[in-house]
Amino acid sequence: MENVQPNDLLTVTALTQAEFADDALLMALISVCKLFDNPLSAEALTAGLPLENNKLTPALFIRAAERAGLSAGFVKRPLTEISPLVLPAVLLLKDGKTSVLTKIEENLCTVIVPETHDGEKTIPITILAEIYAGSVFFLQRKHQFDSRVQNTIIPKTKHWFWDVVGKSWPIYAEALLASLLINLFALASPLFIMNVYDRVVPNHAIESLWVLAAGVGIVYCFELIMKALRGYFIDTAGKRSDILLSASIFEKVLNIKMSVRPVSTGVFANNLQEFEAFRDFLTSATLTAIIDLPFLVLFLVIAAVIGGNLALIPLAVLPLAVITGLLVQKPLKRSILELFKFSSQKSATLFETVANLETVKTIGAEGQVQRQWESTIGNMAKLGVESRFYAATAVNMAGFLQQLASVGVVVAGVYKITAGELTTGGLIACTILTGRALAPVGQVAALLTRYHQARAAFDSLNTLMNLPVERDANRQYLNRPVFKGGIEFKNVTFSYPGQPVNALEKVSFNIKPGERVAFLGRIGSGKSTLEKLIMA
Repeated sequence: MENVQPNDLLTVTALTQAEFADDALLMALISVCKLFDNPLSAEALTAGLPLENNKLTPALFIRAAERAGLSAGFVKRPLTEISPLVLPAVLLLKDGKTSVLTKIEENLCTVIVPETHDGEKTIPITILAEIYAGSVFFLQRKHQFDSRVQNTIIPKTKHWFWDVVGKSWPIYAEALLASLLINLFALASPLFIMNVYDRVVPNHAIESLWVLAAGVGIVYCFELIMKALRGYFIDTAGKRSDILLSASIFEKVLNIKMSVRPVSTGVFANNLQEFEAFRDFLTSATLTAIIDLPFLVLFLVIAAVIGGNLALIPLAVLPLAVITGLLVQKPLKRSILELFKFSSQKSATLFETVANLETVKTIGAEGQVQRQWESTIGNMAKLGVESRFYAATAVNMAGFLQQLASVGVVVAGVYKITAGELTTGGLIACTILTGRALAPVGQVAALLTRYHQARAAFDSLNTLMNLPVERDANRQYLNRPVFKGGIEFKNVTFSYPGQPVNALEKVSFNIKPGERVAFLGRIGSGKSTLEKLIMA
């Protein structure tokens, strides 16, 4: 690092701005920040963002605006339809540049051209319309509460997970509507069979048979389309949430304070990998089973309309299935949580052994590491068998109760037929409806293991996302283009948590700006500790 003299300050600042001068979106955002009395540097707005060709994209522009405490939206809108109430706005121009629209009055508009160092111009709106590309960013300041109200009943800022999922709520609403239609279409099969047995067969009404068959065939086609659309909607929402959550989590990892970084790299990496289990739980199969669960009431109501008190049989079976699921919850949850811990232990052993293989061989710790590995794998296998047993018990019990309910409906239905209270077609319809009503219960039972895995992963990620970061989004920072990196230690003593011996003992040194210094020493002498303390 070369020494920077005080009289070089203006030169360095100009060079820093010149590095981003070709990024029209970034320069426009800097201008908008100044309008909102929150001047931020280009480095503060772009640090850690995955720039493309060292420039912001429209998606990255929104993320950078959030760092400045601004909410941004990107839309296509004619210039004449932009209301003065939503200004300032960043306009994209046909030549790839930008301008900040700040005022519209009759046929004139006021714009800021970032390339001219925030100089304002008032021009006819027709001239601006000729160079306007049709896309615009609208930006507004987010209200931020200060430290006096952080612990009151006022709601806190957005949650890293629920707010991301909430952005996909319109898509999930469409999936919910598709599920409603699918479950309504599912009534076609039992009603079709009931009418065939009760009306077509006794009267030999072949024409009516084909009409009914054509109608139910059309319904099945619509059901197929709705199922495809529902899967598409859920997968689309899941993909969107996955991308946003993955980016948010990794950005958090890169921005986390070194002082609170987990001690074990392997455990830290394993906790991040558990996001896969959490993401898999949000797939279409899981959400489909959950969405279909409330519709069992619909099938029971239709069964009651057709068969009367026959609907009480599956209704009585439901509490038994729920009780069975609740009974296995506690041991299943315990097994999953223990398995999660051993999985972290396994990753810690693997990562740290591979990273420090030379050290392991030097001190002859191969046997100890091998023993620890085999012990961890053995415990994981044992807990895996245990968790699968509890999950299978819930699934098998749900299937058994479903079969029991079907047999009960048939037996009770025969008595109603002999009493003239039910037809043969009605009995078949009630049997089908009973199976449809209890099917989601079995699917939910099969999801118990995945739920607890996802819950453990969510809790782990939630802990990570609540760790302090180097740049708090709720705080404002001063811009200092030139930083002189002088470092001085005076009688520094440091020990790691839980360690009886100090890693550093009364260390003192002074590194002046521009000096190049190397820390030399044997393994365990404290070189890495010094580096971490300097970075903290």
